[in-house]
Amino acid sequence: MMKYLLGIDQSTQGTKVVLVDQDGQILRKVTRNHRQIISKQGWVSHDLREIYQNILFLVRKLLDDPKVDSSKIVGLGITNQRETATAWSKMTRKPLSESVVWQCSRAKDICDRIAKTGVEKSIYKKTGMPLSPYFTAAKFTWLLENVPEVKTAADAGDLCFGTVDSWLIYQLTEGKSFKTEPSNASRTQLMNLETGNWDDELLKIFGLKKSYLAKIVDSNDKFGTTDFEGILDHQIPIYGVMGDSQAALFGQRCVDFGDVKSTYGTGSSIMMNIGSKPVWSQNRLMTSVGWKIDGAPTYVLEGNINYSGAVIEWLKDDLGLIEHSADTEKMAYQANKADKTYLIPAFTGLGAPYWNDKATGTIVGMTRKTRKNEVVRSGLESIAYQINDVLQLMKKDTGCQIKTLKVDGGATANNYLMQFQSDLLQAQLKIPNIEELSVLGSVFLAGMQLGIYNEQVLSEAVEYKTFEPKMEIDERDEKIHGWEKAISLINV
Repeated sequence: MMKYLLGIDQSTQGTKVVLVDQDGQILRKVTRNHRQIISKQGWVSHDLREIYQNILFLVRKLLDDPKVDSSKIVGLGITNQRETATAWSKMTRKPLSESVVWQCSRAKDICDRIAKTGVEKSIYKKTGMPLSPYFTAAKFTWLLENVPEVKTAADAGDLCFGTVDSWLIYQLTEGKSFKTEPSNASRTQLMNLETGNWDDELLKIFGLKKSYLAKIVDSNDKFGTTDFEGILDHQIPIYGVMGDSQAALFGQRCVDFGDVKSTYGTGSSIMMNIGSKPVWSQNRLMTSVGWKIDGAPTYVLEGNINYSGAVIEWLKDDLGLIEHSADTEKMAYQANKADKTYLIPAFTGLGAPYWNDKATGTIVGMTRKTRKNEVVRSGLESIAYQINDVLQLMKKDTGCQIKTLKVDGGATANNYLMQFQSDLLQAQLKIPNIEELSVLGSVFLAGMQLGIYNEQVLSEAVEYKTFEPKMEIDERDEKIHGWEKAISLINV
């Protein structure tokens, strides 16, 4: 009998629900965006109620298709935006605050305060990540110190803190399961990389209690069961849960040491599989857990960029330079090749490998002949430059020569960007024929646990389009030198 799995991809801009068959092919996909709540201070938040209701709406919409036989659905995989902080009541399951989105740096003052105590090296040694408001721990602290409802719940023993996976699992299981797994937990800055557990010293540093947090289990653990509040007529198990970047790595089958991928989403996660033992970066990159399957962890080296695909949205929604995201490709090809404009999209600081929270966005190198096409092209190229910076440092940390970069995310449809990325890296780029690699990664893991998928099925589920480098080395080096000079003007 044909069996199907559901996948939920709860990402920064919206939520996607997919139906996947036993050959690993997506049969149906439904999506819905949620509001981006931006305060006057520039803080970024999401309405957790809206997100959860969107999931129920999408599952109902997917199952409304008469071609979908819901009785054949046997499991669920979940992937999610990662460092976003959520808080809710244990008793009522209701959110106590809007979420603090991963992009948001409102916890900067908390990190500055913690840094003055001299614990930054200890934090890095335990977590593989520098102290930063980017990660969830400082966001939790901010919520505890600034939202009265959160403080009241904490005092009453009624507080749940979690990344988005924990929030969704808690809701979908009607409060029966309060769990997370290492790909998400390792991004909170509260999990000890070597023990795989919440760390007492880290909790003390951030003024938090272990009782606030979910239980850490394997990525292929049984996270509970759900019928989506009666939308399905039977309960299905939740078996595969991973943060979106790690799930994309898994979906791309980057399962061997040195395999590397880059996700082009709102931001970018550049990630390399570094095997069964953690490697601490000497170049300001981060070490995290990729996944933990049947008790065996796989570690990754990662660099995160705050603004990649979001640059294109900024060009469209805020500057009005383009009507559609796809317009950027044609405009980039039409731009003056001699123009040397560089856009530094540090709208909320710079992430890896600069870690400069104070940096602000700027455009460098404009002349009187710089026009709309050139500005749009500089926005596209800024994505590739940032990603290349991270990849070069990964090579230094691991000694791996990157011959192939697998990529995923919406911006991979832009041929100009993909060719430029290949040229900067001087390596082959492989673009899958399926955009939804993050959600497929979690579904693949769930399906493996249910005995539906094996490695042969997964290796044949995705086909690739390839880009090869074309740019002359001298031209490439000149462009990178110009980028480094532009970055140096603000990286102080």
